[in-house]
Amino acid sequence: MAHNMGDMMKQAQQLQAKLAQIQEEAGKKTVEASAGGSMVTATVNGKLELVALRIDPAVASADDVEMLQDLITAAVNEGIRQAQNMMATEMGKVTGGLKIPGLNA
Repeated sequence: MAHNMGDMMKQAQQLQAKLAQIQEEAGKKTVEASAGGSMVTATVNGKLELVALRIDPAVASADDVEMLQDLITAAVNEGIRQAQNMMATEMGKVTGGLKIPGLNA
């Protein structure tokens, strides 16, 4: 039984190392999401950090600041959602759909 437990611990450590590697690699990947027909585009990485925000100059010069704020919020939120899905997909490849608390989005 001790031999079996040792194998399980080794497998768990290998899985943990692989998950850490995937998280690091996914952190370098980005997704883009836009709002208002590409008037505002947000780029979010796998660490769920906003890394770029593009605003169409025509929208930036508009007097409707509220609309611009709404578009930015929508683009950033959609970018975060897409990045979470990307991470969940990458993790699922390794865990085979195994539910691990804190890792599955």
